[in-house]
Amino acid sequence: MKHMRFALQLAMITVAGLAPLMAGQNPPAPPAAPPAPPAAPAGPAAPAAQQPMSFFVTSAGAPDGSANLGGLAGADAICQQRATAVGAGNRTWHAYLSAGATATQPAVNARDRIGAGPWYNARGGRVAQNVADLHGDTVEQARLGSNLTKTTVLTEKGEAIKGAGDTPNQHDMLTGSQPDGRAYTDTADHTCGNWTSNSTGAAQLGHFDRTGGGNASWNSAHASRGCSGPNLVSTGGAGLFYCFAVN
Repeated sequence: MKHMRFALQLAMITVAGLAPLMAGQNPPAPPAAPPAPPAAPAGPAAPAAQQPMSFFVTSAGAPDGSANLGGLAGADAICQQRATAVGAGNRTWHAYLSAGATATQPAVNARDRIGAGPWYNARGGRVAQNVADLHGDTVEQARLGSNLTKTTVLTEKGEAIKGAGDTPNQHDMLTGSQPDGRAYTDTADHTCGNWTSNSTGAAQLGHFDRTGGGNASWNSAHASRGCSGPNLVSTGGAGLFYCFAVN
């Protein structure tokens, strides 16, 4: 009996001594959250918006294919009509044509009537940054050259034009201009009567593909044999010309 009381007292003392220790223990921590899933890979960057068209070659010129465009105003109207037909008529379009001086008006330089640039073709490709770049005004710009080539010079419809090596060759472009984009100052006719003749006279032509005849000038390669449609065809043309948005 005495031994039982002693054992009971000892058990009570043991429990009393462990109670503070048990009370001081923290509850078990909850299990750790599973790791977050890896982030999904970023998708491809959105493509840059295509620049609106601000340059093209007319898909057709005068109705008879001649250099009689109705003067500069008539040529500008053709540019505007072609642009409007493909949804780009909200801009002002001018033909890249020079005109000689007359008794009543000074000469007009093609380079002065096309705006400031930059200019882009129907597929959004840049053909020139500004007027100086277009004409190679500085030594460095002349060395680099503009981006007018057979693959970048397109019609308002975004179509390629037949050039040297194609049938028929239609790389001659009406310009009436010297290489620097200015009108001639001599007394010869370089503009088919300032774009009003389909018979007598001649027009200075450029090669849009910068190929053929030993002259790679896009705006002043050689003169035409005359101003009629057949005259223009005979040297590799179709009465086509460049149009630029001025705004």
